[in-house]
Amino acid sequence: MTWRRFRAGGRAILVAWLLPAGVFAQSGFTWQQIKDKFEATNPTLKAARASIDESLANEVTAYLRPNPDLSGGIDQINPFGSQPSLSGSGRDVYRPFAYAFPSGSISYLHERGGKRELRLESAKKSTWIANSSYLDQERGLLFVLRNAFVQTLQAKAVLQNSRENLDYWDRELDVNRKRFSAGDLALVDLNRLELQRAQFEADFETATVNLRTNKIQLLQLLNDRTPIEQFDVSGPYDFTDRLKPLEEYRAIAMAARPDLKAAVQSVDLAKTNYHLAVANGSTDPTFSMDFARNPPIPVYLGFSVSIPLRIFDRNQGEKARTRIDIGRNERLRDAAEAQVFSDVDSSYWTLVQALNLLRPYKAKYLPLATDVRDRTSFSYQHGGASLLDFLDAEKSYRDIRLAYLNLIGSYLTAAAQMSMAAGQEIMP
Repeated sequence: MTWRRFRAGGRAILVAWLLPAGVFAQSGFTWQQIKDKFEATNPTLKAARASIDESLANEVTAYLRPNPDLSGGIDQINPFGSQPSLSGSGRDVYRPFAYAFPSGSISYLHERGGKRELRLESAKKSTWIANSSYLDQERGLLFVLRNAFVQTLQAKAVLQNSRENLDYWDRELDVNRKRFSAGDLALVDLNRLELQRAQFEADFETATVNLRTNKIQLLQLLNDRTPIEQFDVSGPYDFTDRLKPLEEYRAIAMAARPDLKAAVQSVDLAKTNYHLAVANGSTDPTFSMDFARNPPIPVYLGFSVSIPLRIFDRNQGEKARTRIDIGRNERLRDAAEAQVFSDVDSSYWTLVQALNLLRPYKAKYLPLATDVRDRTSFSYQHGGASLLDFLDAEKSYRDIRLAYLNLIGSYLTAAAQMSMAAGQEIMP
């Protein structure tokens, strides 16, 4: 039994090695899987996250206390000094440090006015802005990713459609070849039908190239080196005929847009920086303690306080600048709000237009084009329609079907645009 299992396992490995790589192609990634993979691997997003870490490091620096200053010195060194020897030898001894005056001091700057607290508050608010800016950059990149995902789904749908058209035409050719063999069809008409297949082949090859190109773009965004044959995406390629009122989308965007949050946070940061500028104008005393030796006093201590005199306000320019910066950021916040409304409104009406076109295509034009093609094909096979009518009906069906698929792609792109405008995924 063990030998049989070994041989069976060996055969399985050999078969797996001989089969082409496409047999074990990766199952299609859903949108959520693509999004998660993108957030984990995209180098641009990874670089953007570093700005948040840098801002967090600035918070540590902002709350540091001033270091105390320690100084020391020695004075009254006499390089030519000498004193009689204490041994009574009558010889002078070289003693340059006999009257040396060693001294030292330590001082500390005490910050008043809550400067450290305001610096920390300013650094934290800068971190909030960095986080909102990162989310806004992620929002834009996710829109690019969503577009690439939709375009890949659209290319798959168009390729499937071109394959179905080619298969349908091959079946038509088989029927008409039999008619020709039976003497029911002229050779010139059969040749014209054969020539028409070139258009279907061209559509199929173009769709194949487009699908590969869109997969390449998607793999680039994912920073993935997976072979194209082993990479695929899956998801519904259809539209949903339901929209919320415009005001709901506006309310969602006002609450969720990270660029608007960053604009509001910038106003708050500007106000904090103004308070910090005012606090920096306050005087900070320096407390000092000194110690020394001064014979015959062996050691003494002394204390002092140094307070700068604010005869001139050297911080008035910074106060004026930060006050102006508050107004500037308030105007930028208003501009960001106007941009939010503009983005939501544009996306909403683009969606409305796409739905207005899709509804009649799905309910009327597509079934009608299919019915006309099938009826004309039947009539042509039984002598009730001309070859020109048959070719025209087939072209109309192909154009209507392709237009319908492209309209779904436009709808899904507009839905991605709406999600981007709202700041969160609200469309399928």
